[in-house]
Amino acid sequence: MSEHVQSILRQYDPTAPLEKAWTIPAPWYTDPAVAALEQQAVFGAGWQYVAPLDRLEAPGSFATAVVAGEPIVVVRGRDGTLRAFFNVCRHHAAAVATEECGSCSVLRCPYHGWTYDLDGRLKGAPEFEGVEGFDRDASGLMPVAVETWERFVFVRLSDKGMSLKEHLGDMAAGVAKLDLARLKFFERRRWTLNCNWKVYVDNYLDGGYHVPHLHKSLSTVLEYSDYQIENGARFCLQHSPLKSGKDAETAAVRKGDRAYYYWLHPNFMLNWYEGVMDVNLVLPLGPDRCEVIFDFFFDDVGESAAARNRASLAVGERVQQEDIDICEAVQRGLHSRAYVAGRLSVRREAGEYLFHRLLHADLAAGTSSPSPRL
Repeated sequence: MSEHVQSILRQYDPTAPLEKAWTIPAPWYTDPAVAALEQQAVFGAGWQYVAPLDRLEAPGSFATAVVAGEPIVVVRGRDGTLRAFFNVCRHHAAAVATEECGSCSVLRCPYHGWTYDLDGRLKGAPEFEGVEGFDRDASGLMPVAVETWERFVFVRLSDKGMSLKEHLGDMAAGVAKLDLARLKFFERRRWTLNCNWKVYVDNYLDGGYHVPHLHKSLSTVLEYSDYQIENGARFCLQHSPLKSGKDAETAAVRKGDRAYYYWLHPNFMLNWYEGVMDVNLVLPLGPDRCEVIFDFFFDDVGESAAARNRASLAVGERVQQEDIDICEAVQRGLHSRAYVAGRLSVRREAGEYLFHRLLHADLAAGTSSPSPRL
């Protein structure tokens, strides 16, 4: 790893206690070399959410994703087994699955018609007679680790590392109390932001610090003074009692006794209210851009609940736009000569502190590890 990247990493001290800690410095959000290292050491090394389990329940159902720049396809086999592969034909590297999700009997490359069974084995290679040394059995799709948890499907590109259960730790037991099995997938939405992916995560993890200033309507239903932050090994839980707010549109769709906001390192978020949930995945598109994917779930996705569900999406979209505007403003500020790093609120920003230390650990490990090769 270059001395340039090493010098940027040394600007942050992960050993400082929260009351003495600074944020990670501005170059971590703006430097292309840091972004490149993150693809390998963060997104390419650990578990990444790719799809709701609802999309992958029937044999032949598939979903595609991009993880650390790698195209991935997850498919349910005829034997009921869920498998994941690099979505790359072994002939000339085209994608074998070209839709976000769907159903198929085989995976057929649209380029030259190479066909793979749902278990990844090569079934057909047209007009390949006479090719010497061609090993059909060794030419199947390259596998990727895949595991499920609750309503979610995760993959891991690296062939080394902890299991998904180990990665989740105590978060799994906490989320189990929310009874997510009652919820059904409703729809997926995407936003592209002009900010580094970590800016969005920082905003999520500030312990509600920005809520009374930025989210005026959401603030009317949250008990800000009793907003709590609890860190686990690789996750943060923020939760707040709910109250009857003055904003009728928000109060109508943000109900229950308590709101729960879970973050799982590095980029997965789960937001739960009674009968309503969305999960967010933040993906880097470069040092100054990211994509945020929202998957929405409701306890009732029938026609009788359509108005409620659309109203909930409208409230969520309003909050999301408020977050987009501030995150893009922050990214502009990170390029300023006036800013290098900031301090953290002991009361509010323990989650952000955890995120920065976990990120430092990942990047430090990545500087001593060779780039992965197949």
